[in-house]
Amino acid sequence: MRRTPVGFVFVGAMLFFQGTGTWADGGTAASPAAFPFILPERKPDRPLGAAMERIYTKYEAPQPQDNELFSQFKYTELKGFDYHGHDGTVSRRDPSKVILHDGKYYVWYTHRQTPVPPQGAELCTDTVPSSDWDLAEVWYATSDDGFAWEEQGVALARPPRPDPGWRSVTTTDILVWKGRYYLYFQAFMEASGKRGDDCPVSVAWADSPDGPWTFSNRIVIPNGAEGEWDQYSIHDPYPLVHDGRIYLYYKSDFGENPHKVRMQGLAIADNPLGPFAKHPLNPVITSGHETSLFPFKEGVAALVYKDGPEHNTVQYAKDWVNFEIAAITELMPWAAAPYVPDAFTDTWDGRGITWGLAHFINYNDDWKTFHSVLVRFDCDLSRDLDDPEMKEQRVNHRPEVYYRQGLSARQRERMAGGNRQE
Repeated sequence: MRRTPVGFVFVGAMLFFQGTGTWADGGTAASPAAFPFILPERKPDRPLGAAMERIYTKYEAPQPQDNELFSQFKYTELKGFDYHGHDGTVSRRDPSKVILHDGKYYVWYTHRQTPVPPQGAELCTDTVPSSDWDLAEVWYATSDDGFAWEEQGVALARPPRPDPGWRSVTTTDILVWKGRYYLYFQAFMEASGKRGDDCPVSVAWADSPDGPWTFSNRIVIPNGAEGEWDQYSIHDPYPLVHDGRIYLYYKSDFGENPHKVRMQGLAIADNPLGPFAKHPLNPVITSGHETSLFPFKEGVAALVYKDGPEHNTVQYAKDWVNFEIAAITELMPWAAAPYVPDAFTDTWDGRGITWGLAHFINYNDDWKTFHSVLVRFDCDLSRDLDDPEMKEQRVNHRPEVYYRQGLSARQRERMAGGNRQE
């Protein structure tokens, strides 16, 4: 902006009269002084553009480092798991929330151990898996510190046909309710890929986190009716306790390839075995893959890490239903399974999270030996922690990370044929 000798001001290429003219956005030419050099912690009493308005009204703080729902993520290789030389015959993925019991941390996860790596739906058999999560069971492990783990073995073996999960028991999560333990899981009754990745949710229970587990042998969250968004798949069950009830968030795949959509829904019950009532506003989160949530203040926060228009965000719903973006970040954990101390306390003062487990898929970057590995992540999404390193706004990647995102052979062929966009 520059002034003219006769009381006009230039803003870009537009000329306004100093004093009584109006700006293009409806404000007056006699606007306050320029925005201050030090970014105010609170919304200043002055006209603001949409972007500046947003950082004061949509986020907890205008600067990411002051936002309790902003964090970077650090990753650590876990000790105690054998992957058979990473030949693709052993896979661990989709961990549950971590819980603390009698001084030890517990986690449950999808475990596949098959004679060969996944071969696809056309070549699968009763012993040859179609996918990384086909012919799987739920195993569990314990740890004193969250870094070194001792595998305890199978928690949920595949039940006999035709019980839910006879083909594969996968992607479990834990609920502690009135002294009893419940494992919700995806119950496959056909090989993944035969018709899609279709399955409902079932549940098993035990009086101890070490089992033995009793299968309900029933579907507790059924697929939607024909034509509804969740007609084929109820995935990634994630239970929390709120307002004296069980709030179970889940994902569904809907739409048709190559434009499949993944969003999150909510089902609520007064009893772990149901019946669960799906929320009328479903889907309640428009993006994300595996759902990862935790109580925060009086509401609930969600790690929305992959797929959809609002991926790579941390979202928050004060009422546990209507989610808003609270922060944008990067390198979010895949299938995040945090340690949530107050997941089942029915708190109205959620404290947040600082660590958990996740997975890396296709560890060898080789489809012939496709398998996944468990990994630890750390963060500062807690009201009780102040770790400035977790609040840094930039993650610097080595050049090889970018080069791995290089042009495909098909793109190279297109460019060699002269079909360039100059």
